[in-house]
Amino acid sequence: MATFFGEVVVAPSRAGVDDEEWAEEAGEETPEDREIRRELEKKREIDVRWSWGPGAAPGGAAGEALVCSRLVVAIGHNAAAFLSSFILDSVCWEVVGVGKLWNEWCRTPSTTNVLPTDSFCLFYRLISDPTVLLCQCSCYVAEDQQFQWLEKVFGCMQKEGLQVTILSTCPVADYKTQESTLTLPSPFLKALKTKEFKEHVCCPLLEQPNIVRDLPAAVLSYCQVWRIPAVLYQCYTDVIKLDTVTIEAFKPLLSSKTLKSLVKDVSESTKILKKLLTTNETHNNIYI
Repeated sequence: MATFFGEVVVAPSRAGVDDEEWAEEAGEETPEDREIRRELEKKREIDVRWSWGPGAAPGGAAGEALVCSRLVVAIGHNAAAFLSSFILDSVCWEVVGVGKLWNEWCRTPSTTNVLPTDSFCLFYRLISDPTVLLCQCSCYVAEDQQFQWLEKVFGCMQKEGLQVTILSTCPVADYKTQESTLTLPSPFLKALKTKEFKEHVCCPLLEQPNIVRDLPAAVLSYCQVWRIPAVLYQCYTDVIKLDTVTIEAFKPLLSSKTLKSLVKDVSESTKILKKLLTTNETHNNIYI
């Protein structure tokens, strides 16, 4: 075969090459590749198991959507620990859902008895007001799993009358500013909200050209598309592990309209926070 410039090019031939080798050379997917891909896709499916009590469907009857007035989503270990320390307790809250997922970074346990260092996704309901839900998601949700997570969580909820508050952490090195990040009073809070959120925010808004990413961004974007009032409070910190200072950086949010009525006794909260950190240190010392 000759080109326009007279160069002789050898035409490809499949002689002496089996179908699988030819498919690999041509970049085509072999049956084995397709089977592996299907198995991986199945393994990466997110499963959210709700437990609303004996014979109780999410909305009170089969097929009805859950009526939810407030949903607080804490993403990451420090944000989850903040809820455990200042909001959650076994008397006022009950577990109503467990998220199970697997990816390259984490594998969630099947049990609801978890350590602060575990990767888990749990949903709680306020016993005195079942329309108030909390979510602790300390596990990493990969990019290709985020839409699944959103559909499994928000798919069973009525969008009307719902308000969402998101808590997350981010490395201070990701914060874009003209100043040196070394001079910033880390940790600090920044907020980002949807157009429909009209309430007062508890910290300065996130300035351009800063962006948010991963699951916090996915939740906020979902709320923006569905016109759900939502606010994201992102804590910029220079500590990636469980840290008292980072957890307490969320304390200004306790005066917000959403969380104010949910706050438990402060002295009790301090004890629980110390217990969480002690458990974390003990767990880490096992590997030293």
